[in-house]
Amino acid sequence: MKTHVEFFNQFVRFINTADESLAQQLISPTAKFHVPGQSEPLEGPKGYLTIIAMMRSGFPDIQWSLKDMVAEDDKVAVRYIMEGTHLGTFFGVPATGKTIMIQAINFYRLNDEQIIEEFGQPDLLELLQQIGGIPSV
Repeated sequence: MKTHVEFFNQFVRFINTADESLAQQLISPTAKFHVPGQSEPLEGPKGYLTIIAMMRSGFPDIQWSLKDMVAEDDKVAVRYIMEGTHLGTFFGVPATGKTIMIQAINFYRLNDEQIIEEFGQPDLLELLQQIGGIPSV
């Protein structure tokens, strides 16, 4: 059985590569992904690959790194740093070439060494400020 650290190190490898075989291995077919701005959760490995594709459409070189993790039973909270270059339209903001570095705090539920639910909370306010989509405070 994998530890939470081993599992999420492998998960980071998945989100940084969008490797479909890792998606099948790490994500339950019935997993639900609650994404800011979406009224209905995305589902399963295909749903998570959709999230990655959406991020890569604006930031083709985006990479996540795991910074902190707290786990209790089947629940895990993870803080990531996301870094990339704004080379495509994102949330209606045309490519600027600016680099971003933001954090995300995501909450997961696991079952049988697979993700069954995620509540993703990227710092979209900071991201939009960094690419000039909204004024900095």
